[in-house]
Amino acid sequence: MPANLTHAYLEAEQKFKSASRNPEKVAALEEMLRTIPKHKGTEKMQADIKRRLSRQRKETQKKKPKASQKPFHYVEKEGAGQVVLCGPPNSGKSQLLKNLTRAEPKVAPYPFTTQKPLPGMLPYQDIRIQLVDTPPLAPEILEPWQLVMIQQADAGLLLFDVNDPNLLVQTDFVLAAFRDRQIVFDGSQGPPLFVLGNKIDDPQGKENFSAWQELYQENFRAEPFSALSEEDLGKIAKLLFDALEIVRVYTKAPGDKSKADPTPYVLKRGSTIFDVAVTVHRELAQNFKFARVWGKAKLDGQMVERSYLVEDGDLVEIHW
Repeated sequence: MPANLTHAYLEAEQKFKSASRNPEKVAALEEMLRTIPKHKGTEKMQADIKRRLSRQRKETQKKKPKASQKPFHYVEKEGAGQVVLCGPPNSGKSQLLKNLTRAEPKVAPYPFTTQKPLPGMLPYQDIRIQLVDTPPLAPEILEPWQLVMIQQADAGLLLFDVNDPNLLVQTDFVLAAFRDRQIVFDGSQGPPLFVLGNKIDDPQGKENFSAWQELYQENFRAEPFSALSEEDLGKIAKLLFDALEIVRVYTKAPGDKSKADPTPYVLKRGSTIFDVAVTVHRELAQNFKFARVWGKAKLDGQMVERSYLVEDGDLVEIHW
């Protein structure tokens, strides 16, 4: 028997998925239980919600773990992907974070102002990408966890100040540190890394960038950049969205004439319509029959099977 889930239920379910704290999850589950249609077709779903609700309530009652249990440099991934900002001292990482997000890092003309990771959220259309500023890559303070953060991120932006008198020494140090940790730039062994030659708006900036890139063109391909340029800043979000290799999929309940849920599910490129069903709710995946898709590559409402590869912007209606 079909569940015929209501729009109110789907909204509550979305709140549960986006909740980060236990009290928020409990409130969302209570709303899901209140709004789910009560009939034989939803008995299993009701039981599942009750089990999850009981578990979340118990978690809420537990004593909160001490903050010291997590290392100070740990940054939980949020949004559509995590991008680490890295580079030598005074390369402009903090300025870039400040100009792209609502974060308030300390920006100063002297080195080592950033002493621990600081996250901020970069908006791109209807999703957000997490940027994380990190301490400089320098012999004086380099810690193993800094390189681990780069390896575990979804992408990285490596900045250099092309006007720094120590630019060549800094570049050689970073390349050596990356080689020791087997960090590569093409994403074949970890996240893709993009190199930005920052501060080209200085009088000798463009000339310095060209000479520097000519010396290191066999190691990486850098892009000229200014963290103070609105045009250059405007390109970053699209660059990172493409690098993360993700797609946004929108959903609506079968027969629902209202607009689709404005909050998309974010999946890796190459995901199938069945992967979408698993992400939405395991009950949908278990009883999946077919789906209808509205998108750039399909006719409106075309019926597809579970192996259909979703594309960015697809609107799906899952039948079960």
